[in-house]
Amino acid sequence: MADQEMQRPGEGPEGPRIDAALVAVPPEEAPRPTEAELGAVEHYFGDRAELAQRYVGHLASSGIERGLLGPREIPRLWSRHVLNCAAVADAIPQGALVADIGSGAGLPGIVLALSRPDLMMVLVEPLERRCQWLDEVVEDLGLESRVDVVRARAEQMVGQIDADVVTARAVTALRTLVPLTLPLISGTGELVALKGRSAELEIEKAQKIIRKYKGHDVRVETLGEGFLEEPTTVVRIAVG
Repeated sequence: MADQEMQRPGEGPEGPRIDAALVAVPPEEAPRPTEAELGAVEHYFGDRAELAQRYVGHLASSGIERGLLGPREIPRLWSRHVLNCAAVADAIPQGALVADIGSGAGLPGIVLALSRPDLMMVLVEPLERRCQWLDEVVEDLGLESRVDVVRARAEQMVGQIDADVVTARAVTALRTLVPLTLPLISGTGELVALKGRSAELEIEKAQKIIRKYKGHDVRVETLGEGFLEEPTTVVRIAVG
């Protein structure tokens, strides 16, 4: 993973696209879940829903101000980002150690930590300014005992961590992502990568590299059906 800005939803190649009519908002003015989203919030966060709202407050304020997300994302922080990531919890076994590669604004890493108190999370992010923000948010949400923020590229973590599950969202295409993520699982585990409509095509293009890194049982799954208006698409690749 190159030590450079990775383009995120709402960002252009040189950083967030700023619209004069859309700016960061104070945390208390961050969007709350719509009536249609409340069932999903209850399902994935339960009595931690207000902590999840506090996280949305961070995204809508300092997250925008410091360029982790573009201001156009504010109205859809719950639907496109938080709930989209929360559905990944359905694919992770109990008590897993999860490495979130290119964590950025904590998507899905912080969301999973809030949704699943049984998980231990390592948020791997190469950019210092993002790591600083992640550290601040982790501390504010009281997640320090279960969430570590590590400033590093994925390849620097090989041999430093033995994850049960590796996650990634909006990082890179699967054929580039596989060499960065599968080596972080030294025993038995799985890559769960959030993808979109191009998931099947990405798998097709990555077949050789998946075999090289001993990945198997490759499949596309849809998560969050029955709870999310637009379910989450993930690619799962088993190791070991």
